[in-house]
Amino acid sequence: MAAPLSPPGALERYWRASREPRYSLLFALPLLLLYEGLAALLPVRETHGVRNGADVMLRLVFLALAGRRGPLVFEVLLIGVCGWLVWRDLRRRGDRLRPRWFAAMAAESLALAAVFGVVVGMLTARLLGAMSGLALAPTARLDVWTRLMVSLGAGLYEELLFRVILVSALAFVGQRLFRWRTAPAGVFAAVVGALLFAAAHYIGPYGDTLALGSFLFRFLGGLFFSGIYLVRGFGIDAWTHALYDVLLLL
Repeated sequence: MAAPLSPPGALERYWRASREPRYSLLFALPLLLLYEGLAALLPVRETHGVRNGADVMLRLVFLALAGRRGPLVFEVLLIGVCGWLVWRDLRRRGDRLRPRWFAAMAAESLALAAVFGVVVGMLTARLLGAMSGLALAPTARLDVWTRLMVSLGAGLYEELLFRVILVSALAFVGQRLFRWRTAPAGVFAAVVGALLFAAAHYIGPYGDTLALGSFLFRFLGGLFFSGIYLVRGFGIDAWTHALYDVLLLL
């Protein structure tokens, strides 16, 4: 008679659950609240009406579709879809949330943010032979609180746009249109998504000056974040990006 399967260990349960909506999306919720709270509280004369670029891109789509109410429709739809996913996941699982796992996710995101800066920076330096061209000068014209708001928004909206929406859509195209298997479609989606992610940082009045070093750094960063999103889910991916930007600001 075969022995009964032992229940998965705490680490394995954490690894699986932290990727699921009830943890991943709830973990990302403070980013939304902090970003939107700062955007609402900071005086317009200080922020100059600046918002995160990916946030602006998403709002422009809804502005074109729904007119002046487009941004409100976008927010309601975003919160509504996330709320429904969390509710469905909680109902399906039927277990209580473990607060210590949120603390573990925060520690993991901070560690990944530190690893990101070291690994991607070293790869860029090795490929270029120098760390030139990595300055983010245009945002330096903004005050600290505005840059903090933009950094938090980068974690939330850039990962939502470039990983959740774009990489997922590109992988779908690779599988359905080109008939590729999952792995080649995923590589295609990650590479093209990283190129578009890097290019987006040079658009608009606060876009950076195009330089090979900074473009390569952001391209490698896009690949890194795509990997985190695929392996660890949206919440940890969003916080890793946001914390890296905040550490850079500090």
